[in-house]
Amino acid sequence: MANDAPPIVLCFGVSDPTSASGIQADLLTLASMGCHGVTVLTGYAVRDSAGVDEITALDPDAVANQARMLLEDMPIAAFKVGATLRAEIASAIAEVVADYDDVPLILSPDFAIDDEHVLSADELRESVAELLAPQTTLLVADASAIAQLAQPDPDAESPSHEDAIGHLLSHGCEFVLATDTSTNQMINTLYGEDGQIRQDAWERIPNRVLGVNDTLAAAVCALLANGIEAPEAVREAQEYLFQASKNAFRPGMGGYVPDRFFWAKADEMKEEGESDDAEGGHEPDPDLRGPERDIGSGDALH
Repeated sequence: MANDAPPIVLCFGVSDPTSASGIQADLLTLASMGCHGVTVLTGYAVRDSAGVDEITALDPDAVANQARMLLEDMPIAAFKVGATLRAEIASAIAEVVADYDDVPLILSPDFAIDDEHVLSADELRESVAELLAPQTTLLVADASAIAQLAQPDPDAESPSHEDAIGHLLSHGCEFVLATDTSTNQMINTLYGEDGQIRQDAWERIPNRVLGVNDTLAAAVCALLANGIEAPEAVREAQEYLFQASKNAFRPGMGGYVPDRFFWAKADEMKEEGESDDAEGGHEPDPDLRGPERDIGSGDALH
């Protein structure tokens, strides 16, 4: 492979025909951040921008076989695991990635999507918790998913948020990025073996933006694949997500979709602004900046 080839990231997840989330969103984010994405479907959705009609899971053996073909053919720089849908699929993925323990793995589980063909949600949570979470370099999840991973048995007492994070870190997960959108800000907190590493608060986007977690996790994955350390990757990924969400567009009658190539618009506006400046025109919008520059507006709360 040529030395100037981009890092290759292998994504496991659901096909979303709107490209708002899932595999399609991963590919857009990775391409925007200088990576080449390859994909293994865990299932496919029938949906539009307003909501999901149904989800169909694929055969676990097909998932594993496709992943192994790619891994035998290409050097993979990072894994991203999204929705796995069935316990058997999570188990199949865990078995595959176990052979590549030197490759960073970003886990962004989704326990909310389900359909009549998948196994019980309890079994899925247990499989992800016991088989995938311990192999994870960085988990991106909200408080609910973190609690479910730390205690997948719904009949058991739910642990505190701090205890749940401590449990995951002590059982193999290297970093946990806890997301919180319950207030008028988006607050993301990164934890490692020594406790809290950083906390960032971001302006809440007023519109319903789809695919936020997938975009954040894929952005972190792209940065890790490019050799950036986790704390810095988390910071830059949040900056990317903020600008992509700030420039989100509404393609249909439902939610908004992050503009994952917002920086292309910024470059175009900058060029137009420079042209106008030469003729005495306007300045380009300073809030539209490409990813190679400072693209965030978050206030770090260390």
